[in-house]
Amino acid sequence: MRIITADQAAGLIQDRDAILISGSGGGHCVPEALLSATGRRFAKERLPRGLTAISIVGVGDRKSLGADHLAKPGLVSRSITSALIDSPALMRMAVEDQIHSYTFPQGVLSQLMRDMAGGRPGLLSKTGLHSFIDPRQLGGRQSPSTPADFVEVKTIDGDEWLFYRPLPVNVAFLRGTTADEDGNVTMEEEAVLGEMLAMAQATRRAGGTVMVQVKRLAKRGTLPPKEVKIPGILVDFVVVEPEQRQTYATAYDPSYSGQLRIPLEGIRALPFSPRKVIVRRAAMELYAGAVCNLGAGISTGLSAVAAEENLLDSIVLTNEQGVIGGAPITGPDSGGGQNYQAMVEQPSQFDFYDGGGLDLAFLSFAEVDLQGNVNISRFGDVIVGVGGFINISQNARTVIFNGTLTAGGLDVQWPQGRTEIRQEGRHRKFVDRLEQVCFSARLSRERGQKVLFVTERAVFKIGAEGLELIEIAPGVDVERDIFAHMDFRVPVAPDLKEMDPRIFAPNKMEIRQDIDSRPAIHRSARLRAWIEQQEHLA
Repeated sequence: MRIITADQAAGLIQDRDAILISGSGGGHCVPEALLSATGRRFAKERLPRGLTAISIVGVGDRKSLGADHLAKPGLVSRSITSALIDSPALMRMAVEDQIHSYTFPQGVLSQLMRDMAGGRPGLLSKTGLHSFIDPRQLGGRQSPSTPADFVEVKTIDGDEWLFYRPLPVNVAFLRGTTADEDGNVTMEEEAVLGEMLAMAQATRRAGGTVMVQVKRLAKRGTLPPKEVKIPGILVDFVVVEPEQRQTYATAYDPSYSGQLRIPLEGIRALPFSPRKVIVRRAAMELYAGAVCNLGAGISTGLSAVAAEENLLDSIVLTNEQGVIGGAPITGPDSGGGQNYQAMVEQPSQFDFYDGGGLDLAFLSFAEVDLQGNVNISRFGDVIVGVGGFINISQNARTVIFNGTLTAGGLDVQWPQGRTEIRQEGRHRKFVDRLEQVCFSARLSRERGQKVLFVTERAVFKIGAEGLELIEIAPGVDVERDIFAHMDFRVPVAPDLKEMDPRIFAPNKMEIRQDIDSRPAIHRSARLRAWIEQQEHLA
């Protein structure tokens, strides 16, 4: 292991290298100094050229940070990630067909790192079947000239799977908190763990170079061995960046790294708004002991509602970055968590999700069609990507999609608990045709999932033939306020209900008793039998 500067590290990058970049979202574990130095070198020398940028999660942008340092014509020729929305300059290059662009599921990319590390031929997964990831649709491609690489359909014992091939890798840009003189790296101040070990192993297996950015150095033999996340035997170069921030928005918060727990009052409450109304209705689906995922966007607000309603010790909230329990963070630092019970590495979290570990998934939606198919990934020239959405939505027992009925300038108020739409949104979200399919209603029905769509004025479910309207907000007229703003009509449930009035008042809902009174689901057959036996004896 050698200690070098970020500029020296950038000087080692060669033309057509494929760089594996650690991190998540808004600066969590992002090796910002290494990315910035690579961009600076290109601006000065016009070198290196033709790079492939690979990140499991989208990295950036607060502004023009993260992967956008590489978004210069000639510097990068290919982008592979799960979310491109965090890299607006790379997104523009994909839209303009200046680069080859793929967006694959976050869990697939995360798990694929372990297969690459072990020298296996690739990853078999059902994640992505019948979505735009499926090669019979787009194969995850987001720019016109992108070749149909990396994904194919395989049939095993009559069952369809997607086979994801290994990605190219020559260099890994990773990040930790402390490195010792032998290159052992710990992550005590990081807000997420990611897949640092698998990325380092995959790069070493490919004969590549592992570079790790850290905040500080320690003497040889002084780091607690169990705290080492990247062993020094995998590290070629260490770059010390004393000003390294925990996230782009936060210099350091010890609750993010699990080094302290904060009072519930310290978890910021949501203002009364359409977002809060939506996640409050979604929270009505909770029950004691439920293991949940909170996706990106509007659904992250459910953790704030759960904290406000004193539910965090009754349910288990998780996110795909590895947080288990506590409150996943909302806002610019989303991706981390506070007061969590445990944090696991990201590939293991997706193993749990893919294996059916989620009782409830709370996800966002952007477009929905009559059948209940969902698009969250692309809208014309806006390429969002899918993040962990497909892994989560395909495998949870119940999926609650959250979003407003329309978008763009929507103004809704609830004076005295009655819905008043003061200005309708300019864009419809319930549409005849989706640009890309990220959630397959057909696959969902085959798997027997319960699926709801919660908006600020109506709740729909996926029934046997497609969407059905099952609830409306107080004061809403079905024809004027709902169907008039959809491209299609859906059946109305004969027992159409009005949403709980507590949702539409600014004060707390006080739903803890409701949630705790619902029967818990005990997943272990032995545990169920023991509880039943104890109840019988009592």
